[in-house]
Amino acid sequence: MKVLWIFAHPEQCSLAGSLMAEGLRTLDALGHENRVSDLYAMGWKAVVDADDFGGPSGSSGPSGSSGPDRDRLFIGAEQERAYEYGALSADIRGEQEKIRWADTLVFQFPLWWFGPPAILKGWFDRVLVQGFGFGLQGPDGRTLRYGEGGLAGKRALIVTSVGARESGFGPRGIHGQLDEVLFPLLHGTFWYTGMAALPPFVVYGADRLTRDGHARGADALRERLRTLGTTAPLPFHHENGGAYDEDLVLQPEFAPGRSGLGVHR
Repeated sequence: MKVLWIFAHPEQCSLAGSLMAEGLRTLDALGHENRVSDLYAMGWKAVVDADDFGGPSGSSGPSGSSGPDRDRLFIGAEQERAYEYGALSADIRGEQEKIRWADTLVFQFPLWWFGPPAILKGWFDRVLVQGFGFGLQGPDGRTLRYGEGGLAGKRALIVTSVGARESGFGPRGIHGQLDEVLFPLLHGTFWYTGMAALPPFVVYGADRLTRDGHARGADALRERLRTLGTTAPLPFHHENGGAYDEDLVLQPEFAPGRSGLGVHR
């Protein structure tokens, strides 16, 4: 297996850093190849701007044609143009090459304000560009997303740590059920681009973790990585699998009488 580990924590001498080190040792011991994108260590630029696309939005493609209204930056169009012409900035192209190489992506981050740190959000914004991660069409003209798309065939695992107790993220916990808190990533990023989203790996009570608690967390992570290739992904419905109508609303025979995020599984 080829695993790309995307690490989004500013401190290597932390619970997150120690878990990544343990995770990489486990992958090595299992005979898996791995690469690491340590976003803070790389000084990853988190914001999208015209420099991502080979300069100002008025830059020409190889044909020399700058196109209409090029004095205005249309992000999606510029992403697709720069991707097609190989004009994306070198750091973006480097990350896309790693994604092409990998069959499994591990995203490790602390849960801050119910989401990943800004630097990881910026990685998604800048790397999963239109034409590469999304915005593709099949031979029949269908839009390829939610189970299909540029990253179809890959698997994605979240490894995260939270300061709260596990009960607070339970079905009736005050923080919300964790798989629903992470729904924007699991469904809206991974599944949208075609990646099969695996059940997240979570270490709770990270701020109060004892030595024994750390050992239990490391053991649990090792076990999850041993089954990385066989763990069943979250069973989200495919957009083009018949579950949704032409308005992208779930058909009434699926999860009848229910609403909310859980109906999409």
